[in-house]
Amino acid sequence: MTVTGAPTPDTGSTGQATPVLDPLNLPLAGCQLIEASAGTGKTWTIAALMLRLVLGHGVTARMPAEVLVMTFTRAATRELAQRIRERLAEAAAVFRLPPGAEGDIAARDPFLGALLGAHPAGPARERAAWRLAAAARAMDEAAVLTLDAWCQRMLREHAFDAGGMPDDELLPDLGALQREAALDYWRQQVYPLIEPARTAVLHLWPQADALRAFARGAGEPDVDDAAPMASLADVAGTAMQALSSILAGIKSGWPERVVRMRGWLEPLMEPGRSPFKANIVKPEGVRGWLDAMAAWAADPAARVPELTERALHRLTPAGLQEALKKGQTCSPPPDFDAVDALRIALQDLPDPSPAIRRHALAGVARRMAELQARSRQLGFADMLRRLDDALDERRHGARAQRLRARIVGQFPVAVVDEFQDTSPLQWRILERLYRPAGGAA
Repeated sequence: MTVTGAPTPDTGSTGQATPVLDPLNLPLAGCQLIEASAGTGKTWTIAALMLRLVLGHGVTARMPAEVLVMTFTRAATRELAQRIRERLAEAAAVFRLPPGAEGDIAARDPFLGALLGAHPAGPARERAAWRLAAAARAMDEAAVLTLDAWCQRMLREHAFDAGGMPDDELLPDLGALQREAALDYWRQQVYPLIEPARTAVLHLWPQADALRAFARGAGEPDVDDAAPMASLADVAGTAMQALSSILAGIKSGWPERVVRMRGWLEPLMEPGRSPFKANIVKPEGVRGWLDAMAAWAADPAARVPELTERALHRLTPAGLQEALKKGQTCSPPPDFDAVDALRIALQDLPDPSPAIRRHALAGVARRMAELQARSRQLGFADMLRRLDDALDERRHGARAQRLRARIVGQFPVAVVDEFQDTSPLQWRILERLYRPAGGAA
């Protein structure tokens, strides 16, 4: 069950109005999504549903310890638990009123009045009052938690089935281990590199700390721990070889072409002969452009000429035409026609950087996992991954089924506040447990 609050009427692309929330009759089985904006009563709604669960209104009766209530900050968990406690205590006091003393409860609080009316005065109402009061007292034992805190609790309470140890240490900041993992990767993979792979890697990360910062901010890599891992030298070398082969084909003929371009263009830069606007095509600029093109053509490792896009455009027939003085014409030789094709070819060059980044992320992550296993230290993301993996029935079969049965038996109902903040990994954990598509509780 996922809860975000009470919605206002809305129409989607179908033109049909979104149903307005009825907390008294909302089904409490299966997966229910409540959409809401800020200030529309999400906390009130969660407390109302807890009243129904405690009373068994339309569902099997549950005490707070059987209901997993999750939100995304510790402050929110404290406020939510207190609001639920207050609502349970308020309902218990109303249910204990002597017959005839209910007054205008139904007018002041239609939801509570409807629940009261569903329990006739006498033993049924007395039992309901007792359950509500007991539930209010039991809120200290309720699982109103952040998802991280709940994962930590599950890994500790079900350590054997979750594949962990009860005394694994949780560290809010794994910065020291991450730095060690990055340094180890740097020593093992980057130090042995030779050119041109070394330059390609150092262009991405001049030092190990830059790699650590990249790995820390890049999110979770897709790492198959069982698969053998090629060296960075092999990965970067293969990528650079492919780039070099294509570059060699592109540069073929360009040293001679630049000579011909220079032979046509530089004489036009002599004083009094230039057909071009002096503020656009200057003699020193032309020499610089052609020198950069010649240097690029002569250097097998140079990826692109050291020219701005505007300067490269100026060497095209269209760029030269745009720079002409009024009434002037020019007929560049065919060598200038090749510049446009060159610009396109350079834009389509394969980039070795993604392959290098993927290897680095996977390598640092593997080393990080080794260091954590040795030190028995976990971060919040590690807890989520471990619980998610432990619940994967394709990988762990009966053990994963047993873990799911125990957790769902412990928490038959789950309520998720601010569900829009749930990450794909967090949602997958909830999906593995409660199987909303299959109609589980």
